[in-house]
Amino acid sequence: MLRTSQMRRSLAVPVFCVLFFSATADAAQYTASPESETEKPGESESASSDTSLWSPPPKNEYPMGERTAKWVAIAFEAISAEDFAAARDALSNLRLPALNPLERATTYQAYAYAMYGDSNLPRAVDYLEKAIAEKALEPSKSLNIRFQIAQLHLAQQQWQQVVESLRIWFSLSDKPNPASYYLLALAHFQMKDHETALEPAKKSVEISNEPQESWLQLLLALRLIRKEYTEAIPVIESLVRRYPKKDYWIQLSTVHGALGSFKEALVPLQLAYEQGLLTENDELRRLGQLLLYLELPYRAAHVLTRGLEKELIESDSDVYEMLSNAWIAAREFENAVPPLQKAAELSDNGDTFVRLAQVQIQREKWAPAIEALRRALEKGNLENPGEAHLLVGIARYSREQPRQAIPAFRRALKYDETREEADNWLAHIERELQASEGA
Repeated sequence: MLRTSQMRRSLAVPVFCVLFFSATADAAQYTASPESETEKPGESESASSDTSLWSPPPKNEYPMGERTAKWVAIAFEAISAEDFAAARDALSNLRLPALNPLERATTYQAYAYAMYGDSNLPRAVDYLEKAIAEKALEPSKSLNIRFQIAQLHLAQQQWQQVVESLRIWFSLSDKPNPASYYLLALAHFQMKDHETALEPAKKSVEISNEPQESWLQLLLALRLIRKEYTEAIPVIESLVRRYPKKDYWIQLSTVHGALGSFKEALVPLQLAYEQGLLTENDELRRLGQLLLYLELPYRAAHVLTRGLEKELIESDSDVYEMLSNAWIAAREFENAVPPLQKAAELSDNGDTFVRLAQVQIQREKWAPAIEALRRALEKGNLENPGEAHLLVGIARYSREQPRQAIPAFRRALKYDETREEADNWLAHIERELQASEGA
């Protein structure tokens, strides 16, 4: 899931950069000589590359007075040095009622930066709103300020205000950028309006040549919340290509698994394993289970053995039994015995000892089979006690000890599941004994 804290962290730096570098550009522009009519915004060596928002406005009916320009320049220099108190002191030399609309708008912007620097986001928003209200700024600059207001609301987790600010911004913007759609989707997401969030989340990715990781994460979160697993796959694939992290390889495998496409689920998990990304107990167990399910027992045994040797997989009855099952499926019965022995010893019931006995019987190792069955009955809590007694009888008989097998088969008669088979064995042994005595 997409966490709010992760979203906030991903946005904190961009918001600060927009505000801080804009302030730096503004300081550089106001420091330049007022007579520099030929110098264009962005040509100053000290100016930020992003000067479109804070370059000096063209001459119009509201000229910028020299005194105002001087104190605004000093304020922006202080902001650039992160001395926000000094910036406010400089601006306090200006009497706002005496300024013309352009001067007030510019001063309000400077106050907004100083307030932002002091982490007073509500006051920063208030000053930016006042700057727009003067109606003296170029439309493009007002539009950019509206976007900054939305970002500041987002930084305060004021999701409804984010939506309202962006609604105005979208109505005025000729070409909305991907980030604006992302912010709108994020605000709706945080208000749990997943239905409305989906379209702007899609748009942020679709119109971007290089969608940011957080944009793809948000779209993925919406797809998964809505259980749209088929649509989620290309989003995760894009994350894997652009940001090849372990979590995305695992998510891609998990979503394929949720769709029942287990062969497809194996591919990203196997690739992650080969890159050395799978280092956790659950991750390696999942890969082992998937390999077993897809009838790739040798690879499953390799993954589990290596994980146990490196102590990446926790040693317990389940994993040793899984490893044993891999070797059994590969018809490597000798290799299956040691892990199954460990699984049986670690298990809280005797059923795994019964499983061990079955493997030993398959290998025609009668004495070890009888010992495993003895320990199974001793440990108890068996799902099918009759089967254990029946196998004791079979092992005894196979060791050419028919008389010693009879008590085990008689005990198996007490259980419905094994009564018929035990009765058949007893009848068979009785006939053999009679024949041998007659001879």
